[in-house]
Amino acid sequence: MMIAVTVLTLGAITPNHMIWESLLEEDDIPKSHASQGQTKEYTLEWIDPAEYYVTTDTILADFRSAAEEQSYVKFGSRIGPVIDAEFRTRILPAIQQVIDTELSVYGKENLCNLAISEKPSGDHAEKIFHVYHKASGKDEIRFHVRTEKKPLEGYSFNFHYHLASDQYQRHISIGDIYWSKDTPPKWLS
Repeated sequence: MMIAVTVLTLGAITPNHMIWESLLEEDDIPKSHASQGQTKEYTLEWIDPAEYYVTTDTILADFRSAAEEQSYVKFGSRIGPVIDAEFRTRILPAIQQVIDTELSVYGKENLCNLAISEKPSGDHAEKIFHVYHKASGKDEIRFHVRTEKKPLEGYSFNFHYHLASDQYQRHISIGDIYWSKDTPPKWLS
């Protein structure tokens, strides 16, 4: 073995006797431990790569993205372009913050069991989307927008949410976007 190392390295590396002694000791160790019943067992566990990359942060990022998408579906082509700038700068970050804050307490396993509804309500109904439990169908958070008419000011959109923890009783405001004195079109139009 020493001659093979010398020939392969053209003599640049000279074998050290400590290397050979440690190799011999390592070969002897398992045999002596095996005879004494002190073997180590190693178990390899297969991790699905799809599950490995699914973290709480990636799940919350998917919720934030779906929230934005469902909001624009709700606005339709007539309301969306008019309120787009203000929605993106003030309301959407607040909605995403609520998602992060309220859902981060669930943990990865429970977050995997939640989903965002995909059908906002039209006409004059309030529903933008709901975060619900897939198995039970129970809503955890309801995100809504209400059209309000304020005297002498005109119409505005009030964005708010409700939580299951208080049976959806509290109306937690996110913010308002002013429309105009004219009646806004129906949602989804």
